[in-house]
Amino acid sequence: MRRKIVAGNWKMNKTFQEADELINEIIDGLDEANQKNINVVICPPFTYIELCTDYAQESEYSVGAQNVSNNDSGAYTGEVSAKMLHSMGVEYCIIGHSERRKYFKETDHELTQKAELLLKNDILPIFCCGELLPDREASKHFDVVKQQLGNALFGLDPLDFAKLIIAYEPVWAIGTGITATPDQAQEMHAYIRALISDKYGKEIAKNTSILYGGSCNAQNAKELFANADVDGGLIGGACLKATDFLKIIDSF
Repeated sequence: MRRKIVAGNWKMNKTFQEADELINEIIDGLDEANQKNINVVICPPFTYIELCTDYAQESEYSVGAQNVSNNDSGAYTGEVSAKMLHSMGVEYCIIGHSERRKYFKETDHELTQKAELLLKNDILPIFCCGELLPDREASKHFDVVKQQLGNALFGLDPLDFAKLIIAYEPVWAIGTGITATPDQAQEMHAYIRALISDKYGKEIAKNTSILYGGSCNAQNAKELFANADVDGGLIGGACLKATDFLKIIDSF
């Protein structure tokens, strides 16, 4: 049975004091909601990972990173390795986010390297894929997602691929306030699951969690999560306010 997951990507937001306040507000809400069947993942900036992992020891959430180096170790100033993340209790890591692809020119080959290093260090990758607006308008959205998955992930061993989480994030919906309709989300999620089935078989496809991202919020999460192939969300701006994030978690 595949996992229901709500992951909050804080991106480059919050001071240390604000981060401390936010995580405590989330913890209080999680304790009240007692979300036993939903995997809640907090993905703060690197600077707040230890803060979040310390609190996580006595609460019901996991900690994820927003990025990782595609190198194991060495003279890479400013980078953070999978081994470092593992040593701090990080359980998940986002890779392939459209902002990393756009601003930092990440390639499919680099994403393969990141996925392999994360898996080697017992960290579960949350792999982002999704099309630009011109791709959607030209009806190339399926081709784009197929290429992103195929180039970066479909060379992995089946046992390794089975550990991944996929996050479909249409780039035209990230931070814009525009959300894919429930039908659009379901259509792409079902397509991704079919691609996985063709490559790795029905059992792995059935058990792969596929999340929706792209202006998912407290108002639309319930309708999105009601789709058969939508297993949760990778939440951006809406996770920066505890009440909104908790409403999203409660949307299943």
